[in-house]
Amino acid sequence: MIGIIGGSGLYDMEEVTDREERRLETPFGEPSAPYLIGTLRGQRVAFLSRHGHGHRYSPSEVNYRANIFGFKLLGIDYILSASAVGSLKDEYKPLDLVIPDQFLDRTRGRISTFFGRGLVAHVGFAHPFCPHLSDLAHRAALAAGATVHKGGTYVCMEGPQFSTLAESRLYRSWGMDIIGMTNLQEAKLAREAEICYTTIALVTDYDCWHPDHDHVTVDMIVDNLTQNARTAQQVIASAVAALPFERTCECATALKHAIITRPGAIPDTIKQELQPLVSKYM
Repeated sequence: MIGIIGGSGLYDMEEVTDREERRLETPFGEPSAPYLIGTLRGQRVAFLSRHGHGHRYSPSEVNYRANIFGFKLLGIDYILSASAVGSLKDEYKPLDLVIPDQFLDRTRGRISTFFGRGLVAHVGFAHPFCPHLSDLAHRAALAAGATVHKGGTYVCMEGPQFSTLAESRLYRSWGMDIIGMTNLQEAKLAREAEICYTTIALVTDYDCWHPDHDHVTVDMIVDNLTQNARTAQQVIASAVAALPFERTCECATALKHAIITRPGAIPDTIKQELQPLVSKYM
């Protein structure tokens, strides 16, 4: 099964059949919404609304651990994420897509790991996106006729406020490419869950560094979001049709050498809680 994270616009794909909602409980609480299970291009998929139905959760309030753990319980090996971002470069224009390959973390205090409480693990995260899944998403975007940029650094900020002008100029001076509020925690947790993860970043507008930013209206952003959602539907459907691939990436075995706590020192309750993640190593 293939996981898809995004907004409600992604759910409205006419091609999705055999729909059913599934509610899951996790050791970390409830996911943002019930998972919508269906069939797309011959593949079983599970959609999740990141911010809940009706967009009820801010980026800081999203229960990222429950969301990703729920995908693990469903047997997901691949997650395609779609999210709106602002552009930090002239060449990344509104309505363009970006398949980033790096992150810069500007969040504060968000929980980004399943581990701790008696079980310590350190996964590699030098390359935070699955390269194979990113390549597939890039090819799907080209096939859909989208203007797509492969590679680039996604600044993940805390929000919910947008950047100050000083911050936006600083990120540009560092060579950053796009800015958003959601994807970093998803990517970290997906790596710990040994799930391949990539992001299709949908550019809605330029960040506030741009001289035309003050002329941007809410209506313009909503219109761009609507157009981007239609494009994302095409890209995701094409990417889903091309899955699966042989998982020779580091995502598939991220925990193999990451757990450093001696087995006898791990509390039984934590072993049981994290059984879907660690059972094959214990």
